[in-house]
Amino acid sequence: MSKSISVDVVGLSSGVAAITAGEYHTCALTNEGGVKCWGDNYWGELGDGKGGEKSIPVDVVGLDSGVTAIAAGQWQTCSLITGGGVKCWGSNWYGELGNGTSGERTYKNTPVDVVGLGNDVVALTAGDWYTCALTAAGQIKCWGYNGYGQLGDGTTTHRSTPVDVIIP
Repeated sequence: MSKSISVDVVGLSSGVAAITAGEYHTCALTNEGGVKCWGDNYWGELGDGKGGEKSIPVDVVGLDSGVTAIAAGQWQTCSLITGGGVKCWGSNWYGELGNGTSGERTYKNTPVDVVGLGNDVVALTAGDWYTCALTAAGQIKCWGYNGYGQLGDGTTTHRSTPVDVIIP
């Protein structure tokens, strides 16, 4: 019988407010509102502006403060910014970055603004190739892969910008 041993993540032994994990990457929200990620970086999911996997946390470009929440999907990560805006980075096969583009060559290795959300987002969650946001008014908006109708807009059409979830 083998035993598991917990180890500290290099550079993150304290000062972490939240963590999130995608398929092969992990990100931490620091107490100062910054974001650090580590793991696979094939699709830019670490947000450091560079390629190559990282076995220790690296800073996400432009997000050293002002982040209040993070959510990782399969190969993308998104952050909720103070004031309610959202930025995403990584894979963008199906529009999961929410910036109006999609496809293999549209991935981003640094954060981009999600368009059409406004500044009233209060929570985020992410799945495989899609992300959803909750607004202060109680609306849910989602973007990205929609092959099974997971965006909740009554279709199975992939969306590269946020769409309203239909709530009966």
